[in-house]
Amino acid sequence: MDFTAALPTFLITLREGVEAALVVGIVLACLAKANRQVLNPWAYAGVGAGLAGSVLLGIALGMGLQQLQQGLPGLQMVIKPLLNVLFGAIAVILLSWMLLWMTRQSRSLKGELEGTVRSALDDTQTAGWSIFSLVCIAVLREGFETVLFVFTNVETSVAAGVGAIAGLLGAVLIGLALFGWGLRINLKRFFQIMGVLLLLIVGGLVISVCNNLDAALAAISQVNPAADLCFAQDSCVLGPLLWDGSRVLSDRQFPGILLKTLLGYRDHLYLVQILAYLGFLALVGSSYFRSLNLPASSTQKAAPSQP
Repeated sequence: MDFTAALPTFLITLREGVEAALVVGIVLACLAKANRQVLNPWAYAGVGAGLAGSVLLGIALGMGLQQLQQGLPGLQMVIKPLLNVLFGAIAVILLSWMLLWMTRQSRSLKGELEGTVRSALDDTQTAGWSIFSLVCIAVLREGFETVLFVFTNVETSVAAGVGAIAGLLGAVLIGLALFGWGLRINLKRFFQIMGVLLLLIVGGLVISVCNNLDAALAAISQVNPAADLCFAQDSCVLGPLLWDGSRVLSDRQFPGILLKTLLGYRDHLYLVQILAYLGFLALVGSSYFRSLNLPASSTQKAAPSQP
């Protein structure tokens, strides 16, 4: 098994897992402050339910994909790249949105969660279910993003699963260090570094989506020559070839294969791929770096997210 495929999923799961760990840790701290530790099992149950939901979602997507390919064997060469385009596009949108949302909301996250927990504790009859729902949704949201990212790399799903487990364990250790062992971690710097890595990883997904779209349209044109959708000579719809690094930096050998897995590098890059990559970095990247420099008064409603 090629463990280089585990690196992007490890980084995604680590970052998303730390976000979920922050939510869980803040909730548990609020319960301890209110002397309501009796509700801790509801929070732990929410973690378990969120993880189980993420796993079930992955199983359902995997089974659905397998049945679809088995049900239409003659169109497998078309269906597979089209599904990769679909999953990849959804992953790009969700991961980009969560990157920007979390960066803008991080300063007020703790205050908002504490307010939600206090409101939940006011109603003693439904407090447990409210805590369960809050934690479950937070964990499930992060798990759903990881599952989508895994399914953009269908051929390397085993390695991606290993990376997801390692990232989850890393997130648990960081959560324990923060809330259990009392260690001080610069979460601001951590999320800044992970944010830049996530930005590059998602940019690589954009290149992969373009590549899969080109493969899908080429396959459709091959299956039905009357519906020829290709117009470029070097590719189907990606335009002329601008980079050929197969002899200098092949994406089938180290370190090219690592760059391909982690950042979406290809030893053949076409005009549309490069334009899409640069466009993504210009749009999402500029929004991300602007959000890092927002004044505290514009987003901060309470204490910072550093526990």
